[in-house]
Order: sequence, then structure tokens, then C-alpha cells
Amino acid sequence: MKIGLYSITYLGIWYEGAALTLDDVLGRAAKFGYDGVEIDGKRPHGHPMDMPASRCRELREKARDAGIDIYAVAANNDFSSPISEHRESQLGYVKDLIRMTSDLGAGTLRVFAAWPGVHKPTGTYKPWTSPSYEVSEHIWAETHKGFLAEQIWDWCRDGLVESARWAAEAGIVLALQNHPAVIDNYHDMLRMIREVNSPNLKAAFDAPMANQQGVTQMRNAAVEVGSLQVLTHFGGEYEESRDGEVQGLVRWRDGRLTPENFYFDFAAGMLDIGYKGYTGYELCHPLPPIDGKPAGIDFVDKNAELAAKFMRGVLKQAQSNYVEAAIPSRG
Repeated sequence: MKIGLYSITYLGIWYEGAALTLDDVLGRAAKFGYDGVEIDGKRPHGHPMDMPASRCRELREKARDAGIDIYAVAANNDFSSPISEHRESQLGYVKDLIRMTSDLGAGTLRVFAAWPGVHKPTGTYKPWTSPSYEVSEHIWAETHKGFLAEQIWDWCRDGLVESARWAAEAGIVLALQNHPAVIDNYHDMLRMIREVNSPNLKAAFDAPMANQQGVTQMRNAAVEVGSLQVLTHFGGEYEESRDGEVQGLVRWRDGRLTPENFYFDFAAGMLDIGYKGYTGYELCHPLPPIDGKPAGIDFVDKNAELAAKFMRGVLKQAQSNYVEAAIPSRG
């Protein structure tokens, strides 16, 4: 696998401070040793309204000069609304993102079936107020009350069918993530891909989300996804010991930190299926206060740098174990 930096890390949502420009994200990726960048499809980074073909060409050139690949774009779409006008506006958004992905030369557009969104107070709210998923998830749940899960599923499938047709025309692959809402686990992800039945809709099977969804045999799950896998992500927070060893930690919504001990199994699964694409780092969860103050960009920089180091170690160890397992015993 190659290691990428998902720009949502520097979108200015979860830390106190302004978002980095995409140009600066490219610089951070190069500085911290990433191979590429995935651009989040929302303001202030990559909303298609702000990304005409000329800006896409300019960004491609800057990425090339920095030695960085723009390998994917990420949609924040929701095809689940009971209101047809809302679903149509989301279709328009995804169609324009497909155009933007093509103009950037990325080739892959990450999509959701449904996405409640994230709430971050803005404007005159002082002091700084932590963003959260709770507000948007509550609104999403209220909007869908009284509607059958099967109906909501069908709306999402219809949106993905139409999007896949546009993707085929543009030579783009859509990567459906194993991410709620509607898609509650990787089995749902695979079912949706089967029902859409398009070579232009494939999988973005993510280990951290699978772990939260109760997957304990990560390698087996990866093999089930198989050749559908075209994109994946990793996250978490990181600490480095005095001897240079990097420990990955998962922060749960209740604030608990637990070791990220599933990535070695996941990496072995990626080797099993011959996956050679990107795994993109994203710092995308509520962050702890630092010395009683909201986490700032220094905290983000530290984690982005250590995440790349951590994942390179995981991949190196997984490859070494894989080669050793392939060598017949001479005892």
C-alpha cells in the first residue's frame, strides 16, 4: 500500500484554528513523507463550486512539483432523504464532484450511501465550541422517522446507480465506504455494491470503522472484499516513545483511548488480496483539550507526522511476516 493524507485532517473542524489551504496540505504531505493526498469535497478545500477546471489543473501541477499524487476526492453526500428535492441536490453535487475528480486526475471518488454531516458552531459563538456529530445525527434520525429501512435503502441505491453511470462516462471509480448511516457494516457495503451492479462502484473498506462495527477477524473480512477494494483509510492519535516506537491509539466517543492493534491483521489481508492502492490518514474525531485548551494545529501536525511513521512500520512488518510465511521451513 501507499500512504496518503486525507485533507479533512486540516479542514479546521476538529481543532481550533483556520483550515489549511490545499496548497499547504500538499506541503504538509511532502514534509511528513506521504505519497499522496485525498481532497475532501467540501469547503474550504474541494467543493466543486470552487474548483473549476483551471483550478484543478493548477493544483495538479503543484502536486506534481511537490512529488505528491492527488489520488482521490471524498464526497460528503446523502442519498437517503425522504424529500426528493434534497436527493436531487445531492445527485447534482456528486455529478459535479465526478467532473472535479476527473479534472484533478484522481480517478477515485469516495462516496457514502448516507451521511448525516457534522455540526461546528460558527460566527459569534465564543469561546470556541467543540464540533460534534450529535446535532447532525439527531436531525438525520428525526428526518427519517416513520420510513421503512428498505425504502431508505432503495433511495440510496437509486442515487448510487445514477452516480455510477456518470462515473462510467467520466472514467471515474466510485468507492463506497463501510460508513453509517444506512451502511452499518462491510456486509451492507458489499450488498449495496452487488445491487448497484456497476463496475464503476467498488469498495473503500476501512479498518477503524470495521473495528468499531465489531469485526474481530480483519484479515478474513479483507479477503471477502477482495478485488473490490480501491481505497482505504486509517485514523487515530499517536504517541512516540523515547526509542522511536510509535503507538497508535483509537479515541472513542466517550473519550477512551485503546491501542490500534488491528492494523497488522488488516495489512496482511491487503497483501492477501494484492491491494496496492492508498491508505489515507484522517484525523477526524473530537480531540482532547491540551493543557485545558482546545487542541490546535500543532497537535494535528504531530499526529499527521507520527501516523505516516506508524503506518510505514505496519506495512514493513506485515510484508516481512508475509515473506517469512511464504518461505518453506528447512527444519
